[in-house]
Amino acid sequence: MLTDIFAYRYREIPIWDTFDENARRLLVQGFRIVSEHLFPYYDGNGKERSDAKVIWDGLNKKLAMELGLNDLSSPIYGYYKEWSGKQQWTSGSWSKIKVCESFVLANYDGSVSAGQFIKERLSFIELAFRQHEEKLITLNVSLEKRVLEEELAAKIRFNRGIRLSGNPVDDLRAWNKTQNEMFGAICNELNERFRQSGAKLHYHNGFIQISEDVLITGEIEQPFWDLVSEPMWKSVDHDMKEAIDLRDSGGRDPALFAAKALESTIKIISDAKGWTKGNERGAANYIDNLRAKANGELINGWERENLVDFFAKVRNPFGHGAGSQPVPELSSHQTDWAIGFCMIWTKNLIRRI
Repeated sequence: MLTDIFAYRYREIPIWDTFDENARRLLVQGFRIVSEHLFPYYDGNGKERSDAKVIWDGLNKKLAMELGLNDLSSPIYGYYKEWSGKQQWTSGSWSKIKVCESFVLANYDGSVSAGQFIKERLSFIELAFRQHEEKLITLNVSLEKRVLEEELAAKIRFNRGIRLSGNPVDDLRAWNKTQNEMFGAICNELNERFRQSGAKLHYHNGFIQISEDVLITGEIEQPFWDLVSEPMWKSVDHDMKEAIDLRDSGGRDPALFAAKALESTIKIISDAKGWTKGNERGAANYIDNLRAKANGELINGWERENLVDFFAKVRNPFGHGAGSQPVPELSSHQTDWAIGFCMIWTKNLIRRI
């Protein structure tokens, strides 16, 4: 199965010219975050954890497949040592975490460009974060089911005369909330490490992408990614990531994908609120659903005009064939504005519901 990795998405985009001390520190810090906070390999007694072994082996195989390798580094070792005056061969297998560590923290030997070397190793960190995030999403989706199961178990215990101190359901919700908060803090640490290293990168919702402006990241981008991390906004999250990747790689029509993300947001809200009538023909009709007095006017008149104008003058020229007219094109500054516009509006609309 193909896996989307940072090294391939940004293959042609120059980020590092040299492998310097900042890059070395970033890789060490990133790997330590994964090994110490996301997937600790050893238990409190220093023994290999079976679940961690499976996870680290999976990360090794997944990235090795994309890089065209059998393993990220040699899974075995062998050497001669002297025993009773004779040279004897000693061999064995490295732990799964050691195989990954030897790859991520390898000394740069100049056999490939510094940029490729760093990107491939950041791909490991990206995959590890993505795997943990997918596990967390599964936990969040199953929370209500687990709550119902716990409530049923509590009733059975009550009927049997068994009393427990505290409220297991509250404990379950609190534990689930803590897992999300802990991962959020870990993501913040990784993003801070990016900032300290001078790498204009940002991790969000399973992907590392370029982020040029620290202020915009903190005030607009991070709140946006936090809001669309919920399953119902999956299409919004996907299209906005596509927009950013296309912008960073010089691809075609990144603003179109940003507009698709915003349009999806408007449609999802209309559907979720029960405002969709079924005869809508385009974005303007869905915007009208948000404006309607009968629906409580989620947006007002000037906001409606602002949104309709964007789709008419920015999205539509890219969403339809140009015919005999010149192919529409936005400058880099206009593209950044369009993406920011869609992020701000998406964030604002979601917070209103």
